[in-house]
Amino acid sequence: MKICYNEKLKKLSPYLFIEIDKKKKEAIERGADIISLGVGDPDLPTPKHIIKSMQEAVTRSENHQYPFGAGLLSYRKAVAEWYKKRFNVDLSADEVCALIGSKEGIGHMHLGFINPGDVVLIPEPGYPVYNTGTIFTEGVPYFMPLLEKNDFLPDLGAIPSDILKKAKLIFINYPNNPTAAVAPKEFYLELIEFAKKNNIIVAADAAYSEIYYDENEKPSSFLEFFGAKEIGVEFHSLSKTYNMTGWRIGWVCGNKDVVAGIAKVKDNYDSGVFQAVQEAAITALTSSQKCVEDARKMYKERRDALVEGLQKLDWKVNLPKASFYVWAKVPEGYTSSQVVAKLLDEAAIICTPGNGMGKSGEGYVRFALTVNVPRIKEAIARISKIKW
Repeated sequence: MKICYNEKLKKLSPYLFIEIDKKKKEAIERGADIISLGVGDPDLPTPKHIIKSMQEAVTRSENHQYPFGAGLLSYRKAVAEWYKKRFNVDLSADEVCALIGSKEGIGHMHLGFINPGDVVLIPEPGYPVYNTGTIFTEGVPYFMPLLEKNDFLPDLGAIPSDILKKAKLIFINYPNNPTAAVAPKEFYLELIEFAKKNNIIVAADAAYSEIYYDENEKPSSFLEFFGAKEIGVEFHSLSKTYNMTGWRIGWVCGNKDVVAGIAKVKDNYDSGVFQAVQEAAITALTSSQKCVEDARKMYKERRDALVEGLQKLDWKVNLPKASFYVWAKVPEGYTSSQVVAKLLDEAAIICTPGNGMGKSGEGYVRFALTVNVPRIKEAIARISKIKW
């Protein structure tokens, strides 16, 4: 039997992080002592009080049935309370929808709002799922370069008028993956006016908002700013904040009509988020946040060790204010892919090529702070022995 793939599926590039994981496993099979700084998957376990909550919740029979709908009311209220405390944003229960991780919601969003030929404005380099959803709905991607000269912010004024006439959706992501940039208040105000003027829905991806390094410079929520709820939503996740990547739990919140559209898509594609996981998430959001504070301190130590080590080797890299990524320029004369291959072959270090997340990422590599300080120092020692 000849298998014929859907034409949309053929348009997809191999999922970058699956390919990185494949190379990692191949190197381990060859006996290499791999230091993996590639995939953004926290290496620490989920905090014990969250695990305990899950253990108790999973024993209750009412949690064993289909969890249809937008999520437990108690979960959506916990999200709203967290937003009020963290960002001073008021949310009602109908402005929140539980997600099976924010990736799922981002991917499904296009199905609610994009028709064939509609334009989706996508930051690049950026999270591949923004474009994946566009391809699946036969939308047209318009990539907005994130350049160092613009502080890794999209130049909204540079988008052509003929593109804006067809644009229905814009994705933004701050703190940013992969560049680690943080957006200032002025950008959000500009974005809101831009979206209103052009009748474009804003989808803000805030998965890294709680990984920051200065209490006086906490990343903002898009929803903090006047008028934001009129034109957009924000996606969030417990994955990075609470080391819960495998649990698959997140939410979308903001404009209730946009939230309702995403919820309607989900009603027809999945059966909701396992209720026991929702209960554990409530515990995460409403109990002591010391575990998050401790994680920030740990990531700061790792960030400092990696950045200082690379700078001593004359790598050009800025000190990130947020996220657990370091966005580094490659040594002169090399492409992103060549550096990734050289680090793997000669130092058994895995990292992500910048151009794998968009052509504007050429000339950079992304390191994830997902190993401890001694391993980071070992990585620096290995890099120091490479001849560039």
